[in-house]
Amino acid sequence: MTANNDTAAAPAPPGEPVRADPAPLPADRYLNREISWLEFNARVLALAEDRSAPLLERAKFLAIFASNLDEFYMVRVAGLMRRAKTGLSVRSADGLSPREQIDRIRRGAQDRADRHSAVWTEQIRPGLAEAGIHLLEWSALSDAERTALTEYFHAQIYPVLTPLAVDPAHPFPYISGLSLNLAVTVRDPRRGGEHFARVKVPPNVPRLVRVEREVAENAPGTDRPTGADAVVWLLPVEELIAAHLPVLFQGMEVVGHHLFRVTRNADFTVEEDRDEDLLQALERELERRRFGSPVRLEVTADISEHMLDLLLRELDVDAADVVRVPGLLDLTGLWQIHGLDRPELKDPTYVPATPPQFGERETPKNIFAALKEGDILVHHPYDSFSTSVQRFIEQAAADEDVLAIKQTLYRTSGDSPIVDALIEAANAGKQVVALVEIKARFDEQANISWARKLEQAGVHVAYGMLGLKTHCKTCLVVRREGSVLRRYCHIGTGNYNPGTARLYEDLGLFTADPRIGADLTDLFNSLTGFSRVSDYRNLLVAPHGLRPGVLARIDDEIAAHRAGRPAGITMKANALVDEQVIDALYRASQAGVPVQILVRGICGLRPGVPGLSENIRVRSILGRFLEHSRILHFTGADEHWIGSADMMHRNLDRRVEVFAQVHDPALRRVLTDTLELAFDPAVRCWELGPDGSWTALPETGTGDGHGDVEVRDYHQLLLHLHGGRHDHD
Repeated sequence: MTANNDTAAAPAPPGEPVRADPAPLPADRYLNREISWLEFNARVLALAEDRSAPLLERAKFLAIFASNLDEFYMVRVAGLMRRAKTGLSVRSADGLSPREQIDRIRRGAQDRADRHSAVWTEQIRPGLAEAGIHLLEWSALSDAERTALTEYFHAQIYPVLTPLAVDPAHPFPYISGLSLNLAVTVRDPRRGGEHFARVKVPPNVPRLVRVEREVAENAPGTDRPTGADAVVWLLPVEELIAAHLPVLFQGMEVVGHHLFRVTRNADFTVEEDRDEDLLQALERELERRRFGSPVRLEVTADISEHMLDLLLRELDVDAADVVRVPGLLDLTGLWQIHGLDRPELKDPTYVPATPPQFGERETPKNIFAALKEGDILVHHPYDSFSTSVQRFIEQAAADEDVLAIKQTLYRTSGDSPIVDALIEAANAGKQVVALVEIKARFDEQANISWARKLEQAGVHVAYGMLGLKTHCKTCLVVRREGSVLRRYCHIGTGNYNPGTARLYEDLGLFTADPRIGADLTDLFNSLTGFSRVSDYRNLLVAPHGLRPGVLARIDDEIAAHRAGRPAGITMKANALVDEQVIDALYRASQAGVPVQILVRGICGLRPGVPGLSENIRVRSILGRFLEHSRILHFTGADEHWIGSADMMHRNLDRRVEVFAQVHDPALRRVLTDTLELAFDPAVRCWELGPDGSWTALPETGTGDGHGDVEVRDYHQLLLHLHGGRHDHD
């Protein structure tokens, strides 16, 4: 890579904006977005390979890797294939055509599948067996066990199976995306000739069936704690079905069978400008998603060439999009194993703490009174979601002095207490507004149901602004206090979802600051009506103000450095791919401003390139909790911001996103410490090199200045930061 070194400029007078250097930056300054994502998923796989981690946690990461890859194919690869097929010549930021990117993905797909399967077959499965969790094959069962499972098959599985034959009277059946299927070859013993049939593995039965077996005294795992899951034998349901194929094809000879799985295009766009009713338009597109074109065919490694050729022909799949899987197909099924009651094979149970300002779990304080004393910052899952965010909304719903609640809902849980609280508030006569984003990918149907349930309860439901997704995490409560109305606000980095709040690392700011209250009032008026506010007092709001606000602050840091004042930029995000932001960070580095990036997933920036980015460090942290919060810290301006947006085109241009500035010095110190801990030399992480490769840093160490706490991962450091307010069962 060549870099432009002619970047010297005279110091800018304090307060003046720094103009972009007119000299061109190198053309090869970006990393490919899709390849960067594949590297992210490889880091997830590395967690499954970590022999120091609890066994069931390693199995969990195998399942996460598999589900991540499914979505990548359904959305990203599907989009590339559509562009390649239609001849669109749009190239990625690093100059690759859609076809070139697909080819690079294909080259790595089989290698990753082999590595994924090897971890399962060579490490996790044998380790589970040693711990008393056995995955069996039909051939290894005793006659008594087969008899019991045959009874289970006829009672619970056989009635829902539908074998579909293929012949001149029966066309090749539709294969639903991500379903497990048995491709069966049968022969008619009277007429001769072989025929194809398909049997779908029902998605509504357990993937792994329990096998009742007597436990020998010296059996592996018998030294484990007693209980229903101390020693477990499991049989994949597809093996049970395969063993009973003669029952499904009576009078025919079953010649062979092979398991396969199809991934389909799930990327679609709702034509909002054409349809008056967005719900109807979305429901129509959801139906079309079921019939998206295939983008990947997974087959077991032992599939016959004849059967593979038939599947390729009938499914219209390119041979290059076939992934042969050694061993168990579809390891997302390992979530069932992770759910076994074997606590000694998992991370210790973590109980989030209730922030002191909110009182005890059983004796809550009045949140409105607490916010009058000052802003509150919560950090999930270290701080409890249920006794902070959920309690805030529930208290607002029950408070007689609360007049209105306005809230955005992007994703929430299946039995959402947040939705219940909004319905309770509406029933109590309060003005309740819910911005439900029904286009939240893969949660569309659930959000349509929530929207209708809220509407039926009298909640004013809106779907945001035309052409934009409402992704911000905001709640505004208006309360009458004497002769005045006071506004209370919550702005977060994560969804209003109690379930994911125990798994995702996120931040939330509670405040009664009148400036933020006025900003949120303007924002909700824009989302529900025809108001078009673009300038806010204390918020950065996409799609109009977030990118310009970030770029202006990067310029300010450059100006501060050139003027001899302290300067620095630290970003924590899920992804960094926006070229304008990346180029601004390159300019900052060239000017001598230190830049630190903590990114969980995709990064299109090349750090450490002489003359371009030698002042930029990029780290990635993955672990027990999904690093999900977004934080911006500008050292020269001494500004801290938290919000919902990553530095991506979709967030900055096609979504409503909100970043809020945190003013309270004590809260800003928490954010500074959170970021500094991520760059502690002892913390377990990966660092990005200029060529796009990630290097794992040491897993253990002791951090200076953190007492006698042994630093093993970011989670442990944050526990220490939050004062160890946690319990372990």
